[in-house]
Amino acid sequence: MQALIFDFDGLILDTETPDYQSWQEVYKRYGVEFPLEKWAQIVGGRGASEFDPFDYLEELVGEPVDRDAIWIERRKYNAELITRQPILPGVVDYLDDAKELNLKLGVASSSPECWVHGHLTRLGMLDYFDAIKTSDDVEKEKPDPALFLRVLEALNAAPDQAIVFEDSPNGVLGAKRAGIFCVAVPNPLTAKLSLDHADLVLGSLAEMSLAEVLAEKEKRT
Repeated sequence: MQALIFDFDGLILDTETPDYQSWQEVYKRYGVEFPLEKWAQIVGGRGASEFDPFDYLEELVGEPVDRDAIWIERRKYNAELITRQPILPGVVDYLDDAKELNLKLGVASSSPECWVHGHLTRLGMLDYFDAIKTSDDVEKEKPDPALFLRVLEALNAAPDQAIVFEDSPNGVLGAKRAGIFCVAVPNPLTAKLSLDHADLVLGSLAEMSLAEVLAEKEKRT
């Protein structure tokens, strides 16, 4: 074992539930619903879908909407919700344990670099990571494997020397396509989605220690 690779949104910090909630509020104002199965198409990456929440909203209401005004108001509400979110359970323990084991740490995120670096800096976590790759570093996002392969390259690790921690179906699929053992750790939103293609599924990182996950990987590979 050489490296651990973490998703950011929904795995380190639950930004996905606030994002969905903020869109639900927009749809509610127009008297329509925004079903989870629609949002699920783009959770964790847009590589598998061209779904656009604005297009779908306009389809439901039957007329154009003021996209600029909605975007500004929704992002403000989303930011307020995110600032209330704590680092998810077990994350810091995993990072500390990984450092003690001299494992390299990476982030593979379908969000932009400014988003990931900004939040990690705000949370005091940026210095934990040896490599951070984002949507700015690849042409295709998850479930394409490119992000994971770029992190592996930066960490000088082979696929069988790493573990990926993901929370979304798109992320898990991308990790598996890269040939990496993947642990799914869903947040309250993605827990409603199918993660059966992961090698291991945990309720949270506090459910099993890093040592136990490493041992589980050895048994299964």
